[in-house]
Amino acid sequence: MERVSTTDAAFEEVADGVSLADLPAGERASMVYWRIEPGATLPSHTHANEQIGFVLEGELVAVVEGEEYPLRTGDAYMFHPHERHGAENRSDEAAVGIGVLAPPREEPEWRRTPSRSRVEPES
Repeated sequence: MERVSTTDAAFEEVADGVSLADLPAGERASMVYWRIEPGATLPSHTHANEQIGFVLEGELVAVVEGEEYPLRTGDAYMFHPHERHGAENRSDEAAVGIGVLAPPREEPEWRRTPSRSRVEPES
């Protein structure tokens, strides 16, 4: 068994005001603990993985294929494979949650490019 507590998770800032911490991953799924600071944006991106998640604290706006969906504490969400999505924290408090990707995702392109101004949209 592998156990990682969110209190011990090591956050890495992957975009301005957006931090991720890896939680346990298996052969078929991976889990990430995320935090989006007030005013920050998770860059829009796609991936071949199905992604489900849960908002533990705060609120944000998911931008999916150009449509906006409010997410608040206690909301669960799901992104289909290849569905373009990102998120914006328009509130005054950090938003915190957990995401699960199946199969486990490789390193996302936007994670290697922390500045939003340098992120190129996927084709």
